Amino acid sequence: MLSIQNQIVLITGASSGIGAACAKVFANAGAKLILAARRLERLQELADEVSKNFTTDIHLVQLDVRDRTAVESAISTLPPSWSEIDILINNAGLSRGLDKLHEGDFQDWEEMIDTNIKGLLYLTRYVVPGMVKRDRGHVVNIGSIAGHQTYPSGNVYCGTKAAVRAISEGLKQDLLGTPIRVSSVDPGMVETEFSDVRFHGDSDRANKVYQGVKPLTPDDVADVVFFCVTRPSHVNINEVVLMPVDQASATLVNRRN
Repeated sequence: MLSIQNQIVLITGASSGIGAACAKVFANAGAKLILAARRLERLQELADEVSKNFTTDIHLVQLDVRDRTAVESAISTLPPSWSEIDILINNAGLSRGLDKLHEGDFQDWEEMIDTNIKGLLYLTRYVVPGMVKRDRGHVVNIGSIAGHQTYPSGNVYCGTKAAVRAISEGLKQDLLGTPIRVSSVDPGMVETEFSDVRFHGDSDRANKVYQGVKPLTPDDVADVVFFCVTRPSHVNINEVVLMPVDQASATLVNRRN
């Protein structure tokens, strides 16, 4: 297993869910964490919790990945001791709405495209050149089963995650000849704030998504991310699709009640 002791790990969307779970797994392994998200107070709470349980250095960045100028500034103004990023976890992403395409909300579309595709591209574009220069690094993109299988009313969200899958494949091809690794971790149902966000805070509707099902937890996904980055340096895990046992595809789910 490759040690990530003292490696610098940048996690976007780190304030909750899979991002927060990744922060804890990597802190436990002795990595140094750059945690980025829009909600600074949530980041601070996470940093306090991590610092209480693990001995690690943490640098917080309040960042909206949709803002290219802000991403450029965040990366270019990192303190020298934090600037050599070893692992980039592109986790920031969201789903908005569950409407038929011809009835979709334009603002929902913009938010998903700007966060899930363009935000991921901005981070990758500003971080990976440093990895190439230093001759080391690993990019992990958090995709989704939605990037493999389209489901009814998932149209644009599925489109953005299909883009993440294609971008991951393209980046791997473009980095051929370098030691930099690229992985895409694509989960099915994970119980996070995902459905709350999708349904604009309608908790009752969000809770029904997981009713009668034992979904994946953020920790389950973080474990897989950690597995990818700790393989021997000549091994690249291109893509992992993981789902709960109660889920067989994007639309086939076993509900116990």
